[in-house]
Amino acid sequence: MGRVLVDTNVLIDILQRDPVWFEWSVDQMALHSMANELCINPIIYAELAQRFESRVQLDRVVSKLKLGWLEMDRDTLYVASQAFAVYRSRAGSKGNVLADFFIGAQALQQRCKLLTRDGKRYRTYFPSVELIVPAVN
Repeated sequence: MGRVLVDTNVLIDILQRDPVWFEWSVDQMALHSMANELCINPIIYAELAQRFESRVQLDRVVSKLKLGWLEMDRDTLYVASQAFAVYRSRAGSKGNVLADFFIGAQALQQRCKLLTRDGKRYRTYFPSVELIVPAVN
């Protein structure tokens, strides 16, 4: 059984019943859960946490969605840092993207597929990661 790391944007689509992306996100999670373990990591958990009043509420949702947990090791953190340095050297100026580098590095290091709507950055900095993205992405 493989693993699919589920990016925060996909989970937010589902939690907020996004009018554009809800159906795609639900369908992809259902499809890929048949042959894979769906997972999150500490970064995705932290990004989700701000949308909940308590950790108990968040943990209930994580459990209900049957999301496994992947820890991050120092090798993963190092790979993320190196990819982020390349991004900055190419005049990358968005300050809110470091989390994406942690997520991409973990998918790379632990050989997970990555379910996301934001394929461009992952394709550029983690080209060997198998992405599950919308057809228009």
